[in-house]
Amino acid sequence: MMTAAVNITGAELTHWLASLLWPFMRIGAMFTAMPVFSARSVPVRTRVLLAFLIAWLLVPVIPAPPIMDLISAEAVLIGVYQVLIGVAMGFILQMVFSAFIIAGQAIAMTMGLGFASIIDPQHGVQVPVVSQAILIMVTLVFLALNGHLLLIELLANSFQRLPVGPLVISPDSLWQLVSWGSNMFVGAMLVALPAVAALLLVNLAFGVTSRAAPQLNIFAVGFPAMIIVGLVFLILTLPSITDHLSRLMLQAVSLINRIV
Repeated sequence: MMTAAVNITGAELTHWLASLLWPFMRIGAMFTAMPVFSARSVPVRTRVLLAFLIAWLLVPVIPAPPIMDLISAEAVLIGVYQVLIGVAMGFILQMVFSAFIIAGQAIAMTMGLGFASIIDPQHGVQVPVVSQAILIMVTLVFLALNGHLLLIELLANSFQRLPVGPLVISPDSLWQLVSWGSNMFVGAMLVALPAVAALLLVNLAFGVTSRAAPQLNIFAVGFPAMIIVGLVFLILTLPSITDHLSRLMLQAVSLINRIV
């Protein structure tokens, strides 16, 4: 029984490795910086395998990378560019979720729950319980709206718009990335504004009450009332999270498309 020999040249092997390695670096860098997938609860092996699987699926549909020696300064520079592009895309999406964390911190500090902090498993830092509750809700809404599929589409489009090669993000695009940070604070203000405004009115009401009745123990009455009012308006704010998340995600996707 005779078997046919398969001849693979070094150039073909190098081209095959490059076509998989550089997309894998961009996708892996994005998973390292973006929300949900960058959480500490997600094992590193899971992120690596997922990035490798997506890169392997995208290789047939993305432009072919340039043919060059992988052990060269130009190849290392292309790899650095892919990492920077992936980190920039993930950082933009991370700012979308950070807007809700800031909103939760503003609400918690206003209603008197700023001291109630827990460890955020995604970032490894202490955040108020209100921020963690809102972040969990936003994550569930993000997955329910097929946000993970949107990310794969963004990755595929990024290779079409900015193919693998000796390219770099322009300074204007980097400045747009920095300037977009203001949208994070604007989004946080819009999310927290109803609850913060209501709590401000409650504070003013207790201030007038303390002046009219000085014998009233304002701390014993005001602190529970602030927590109750804050929780009520927090519940009333939850239905609008979907609209705020959709708006911020659309702005983030538009910025990523402009950058790439």
